Amino acid sequence: MSKDLVIGIIGGTGLTRMDNLAVTEELTVSTPFGPPSDAILKAKIWGREVFFLPRHGRGHRIPPHRINYRANVFALKSLGVEIILSVSAVGSMRESIVPGQLVFPDQFLDRTKQRPGTFFDEGLVAHVPFADPLCPHLRAKLTKAAERLSIPHHTGGTYVCIEGPQFSTRAESLFYRSLGVEVIGMTNATEARLAREAECCYATIALATDYDCWHTSEASVSVEAVMRLFAENVEKAKSIISEVVKDLGPYDCPCRSALANTITTERDAIDPEVARRLAPLVGKYL
Repeated sequence: MSKDLVIGIIGGTGLTRMDNLAVTEELTVSTPFGPPSDAILKAKIWGREVFFLPRHGRGHRIPPHRINYRANVFALKSLGVEIILSVSAVGSMRESIVPGQLVFPDQFLDRTKQRPGTFFDEGLVAHVPFADPLCPHLRAKLTKAAERLSIPHHTGGTYVCIEGPQFSTRAESLFYRSLGVEVIGMTNATEARLAREAECCYATIALATDYDCWHTSEASVSVEAVMRLFAENVEKAKSIISEVVKDLGPYDCPCRSALANTITTERDAIDPEVARRLAPLVGKYL
């Protein structure tokens, strides 16, 4: 493999304001699953092409349970993206993860209820392995970048993904802590599922902004506190992204062949229209 891997970044619009970045084009991408959250910004970091997608739309218009996750991931895939870096605010479920620190989780506990989490829901069945939902190669690169930049961080841990848009009850927060999770959020598990089906490496840069509501000596989580600390700490995420993009060389990864041998529908039973719609994902296997 000799070509540069194509990188997609999902997060807030503030991520596009970083040194060494130049936006070159704004792309309106249509998908079989409807429109993504917003136009995708084509940009260059250190002269390397990347694609930015604001998860909640510009101005934070879309709540987590209404994000069109399938359209977001499919749109990036259709642009040739092979690596997705996700940046999001999370609540800390551990005393040792201090608000303001970064976490690179390696597992998810998915507690969402009403959002589509697969591209394969009609006419074509595929069962993709998901035991290790976050790409270990990409996580290692994030960790090394944080170490080089001396940014406080935690590597590994479980991200419990709730439906939202409400924060947890205190009973729920204490229950999740009893399960041993490290952070809590509302978006990344769904993205990771779809990224795996799209054969993209996916990793999370989680910015701890609060202690949810389990910590009795701290104020319960509030939007004001989350947004203030997120804004302060997004600079760390931008520094890590810049470092990873600068140093990311070609590497082989099972994530990018995750669909191999997973399609269980007999070839003559596959709906031709479904195969056409999903061609960017499954075309090479049919």
